[in-house]
Amino acid sequence: MNSVLSSVLFATAVVAGIGLLIGLILSIASIVMAVPKNEKAEALLAVLPGANCGACGFSGCSGYAEALSKGEAKVGLCPVGGESCAKDCAAVLGVDAGETVRQTAVVRCTGSLSNTSDKAQYMGLQSCSAAARIGGGVTACTYGCLGLGDCEKACPYDAIHVYNGVAVVNSNNCKACSLCVKTCPRGIISLVPVKDAAINLCSNKDKGAAAKKACKTGCIGCRICEKTCPSKAIKVENNVAFIDPDKCIGCKECVTVCPQKSISYFDTALLKQ
Repeated sequence: MNSVLSSVLFATAVVAGIGLLIGLILSIASIVMAVPKNEKAEALLAVLPGANCGACGFSGCSGYAEALSKGEAKVGLCPVGGESCAKDCAAVLGVDAGETVRQTAVVRCTGSLSNTSDKAQYMGLQSCSAAARIGGGVTACTYGCLGLGDCEKACPYDAIHVYNGVAVVNSNNCKACSLCVKTCPRGIISLVPVKDAAINLCSNKDKGAAAKKACKTGCIGCRICEKTCPSKAIKVENNVAFIDPDKCIGCKECVTVCPQKSISYFDTALLKQ
């Protein structure tokens, strides 16, 4: 009996000793192999908004914070955080924040139910991505908004909703996170600077007659706006007018002369300050 008890105690002691040894080895290894903390990156991450949208061009806020801490990224790339976030990041880094340009998403389509129609009745999954796979989409305009709200579902800021068959952005709520831009299967949503400027809200690249047939307010590439613009901010390419917001002086001449009324004016006075 004593020998059996001794054997059990010995075995227990051996197992306990091995456990302690392994624990000691792991403790030493955790110290030796520990990845040093990047305190500057952690401080930057604390002032970033945590949206993890990727609009800055990095893999979420942690990726941007890491790049900032190493001098591999510029301050002010976070559209969600905006100017205040840029200043906070600059303070952590001890640099000048510079100028931050506020942006907003814009849906380049005026193809509402009043201006266009469907070429077929769609009974499938209520998703723009799904509808776009069926013969290039069911709307008469093969470039226009499908109106099934993929962008609306993707927006975490309640900034975009479908009205009368077309998505519309509320720039007061928009944080320019670009999630709607990435979600749109037609690629008609883009980010533009928030400034008083003209913008062509049509993406149709068909020639004049076809574009006009598809949508009452479709750009027909007539170049009247291009010829009228005093600052040379407009260029017609692939049958659609593009307005460079950096060159636009806000004279509204193009808005006045556009025969299709596809050019609108972004008035910052209408936004909440």
